[in-house]
Amino acid sequence: MEKTVVLDIATRLAEKIRSGYPDVKVVMTRDDDTFVELQGRADIANKAKANLFISIHVNSVDGKRTGPNGYSVHILGQYTSKKKDLYAGNMDVVRRENSVILLEDDYTTKYEGFDPSDPESYIFMNLMQNSFLEQSFKFAKFVDEEMKGGAIKASRGISQDPFYVLWRTAMPAVLVECGFMSNPTDREALITSKGKDRIASDLYDAFAKYKKEYDGVSAVSPAPAKKPETKPAEAAKPAETKPVEVAKPEETKPVEVTDTVETKPAGNDPVVSEDVALYGVQVLVSSRDMKSSDPFFKGYEFRRFKTGNLYKYLILCSNDLSEVKKSFSTVKSSYPDCFIVKVENGEFSRVK
Repeated sequence: MEKTVVLDIATRLAEKIRSGYPDVKVVMTRDDDTFVELQGRADIANKAKANLFISIHVNSVDGKRTGPNGYSVHILGQYTSKKKDLYAGNMDVVRRENSVILLEDDYTTKYEGFDPSDPESYIFMNLMQNSFLEQSFKFAKFVDEEMKGGAIKASRGISQDPFYVLWRTAMPAVLVECGFMSNPTDREALITSKGKDRIASDLYDAFAKYKKEYDGVSAVSPAPAKKPETKPAEAAKPAETKPVEVAKPEETKPVEVTDTVETKPAGNDPVVSEDVALYGVQVLVSSRDMKSSDPFFKGYEFRRFKTGNLYKYLILCSNDLSEVKKSFSTVKSSYPDCFIVKVENGEFSRVK
């Protein structure tokens, strides 16, 4: 069953992250055969103030069809093909994953009339803007690259789709369909220990790439080298296709990093190098080189620090921590995910 397969993969992934990054806190939405409501999964991640949400699933098709195969990676958004409308893309899998709400009591009230089978219920998602789209796509790209040629050979690519659980999470979020249980070859990889461990290893390597680019941190102990996959044996029956709960490990704690401080301003942006400890409120990490006039900063002056291809933006910067803390609660209302950091000799650390 999907719930058994994905819990096994997620548990393996969680163990690999904890081993490679001891200072990263991994939160599982479930660690046993427990049903977690769709909104509840997002709530767990939001309450933990997670920095990354990984939703692990297994795909399938109804009936006697066994041809569809491969893994796919999804981020929040609308179907983007110019030749097809939204509902001609991945809506079958979107409906199936969203329909888990039908297993919940009083779902019509709890989800304010959201109906996973009604295309009109997805219209409101078209009006929202996902501030984490860029980072979500970056991680999705790493997942697609690492899984290619692994336990599940074929890639179905990366797509933007209106998954409810991705919409409700306030952080970079990716949903991975690891393969098709209805395809004999995919199923063999999904039900064997070797296949599941390879999938977890590929997801871990994608996480390691993302972590390195996000804050410049490498694993304490690298994952074991991957062994070449042997051709999987043919399996017999497709598994059940009804919606079931899934498991998702999430990174939840920014860690201490070594950063390269850019000392040459770009345009009108204030960029300063400090020889003494500097404190500030980190409000954004982005690959964009943003200007001080950008409305995102709401009139606050910022200092920008570069890590790899990403920029960290700090506001309320001061050498006096008490001064920063005085205004932190006010800033928190505008930037719920912000936090105080200390920058000293190019090294970043979070201030509790």
